[in-house]
Amino acid sequence: MENKRICVFCSSSDALKKSFYDVANELGKIMGSKKYTLVHGGGQIGLMGAIGKSVKENGGKVIGIIPEKLNKKGIVSEYDDEMIVTKDMGARKAKMCELAEAFIALPGGFGTLEEILEVITLKQLKYHTKPIVFLNAENFYEHLFTQFEILYNEKFAKEDYRKLYAIVSTPEEALQYIEEYNYETIQDKWFL
Repeated sequence: MENKRICVFCSSSDALKKSFYDVANELGKIMGSKKYTLVHGGGQIGLMGAIGKSVKENGGKVIGIIPEKLNKKGIVSEYDDEMIVTKDMGARKAKMCELAEAFIALPGGFGTLEEILEVITLKQLKYHTKPIVFLNAENFYEHLFTQFEILYNEKFAKEDYRKLYAIVSTPEEALQYIEEYNYETIQDKWFL
């Protein structure tokens, strides 16, 4: 399991309450102690910066992937082991997906939602079979999961797609899910 590359999508906001940073730091601490590699958005601010520093301080490796437009002093991480600069956000996401062996969504904003929903969609369409985890700290994603239930109930998505992702409450549960993960075949997208 050593050197497993886990992509963590999360907020780059510095205006969050301490408890969200605590979760990011704890996840980073455990990942680092297991010598895992963090793949993240390359920023040194918000939860993104917190988890990057925590992984490094605890013995792990950090790969940042940042688009040219955000490659600015004060934003881009100065402590990642490797920094990959991409042309744009699309190329950034593609590189993250290519390098990662698993995905975790910590609390985040529009960018985090867009990233985690894209990897779910790619898995639904069978472009990959990697584990995807929502770390639902403080029930942050509860309203999103309510919307997912509407998708299932109204037949916009098949019930089988619950297998595309896991919902957990703690960093320990997130990593346990990834470590014990076995891909389950899912139905094709179309109701034919």
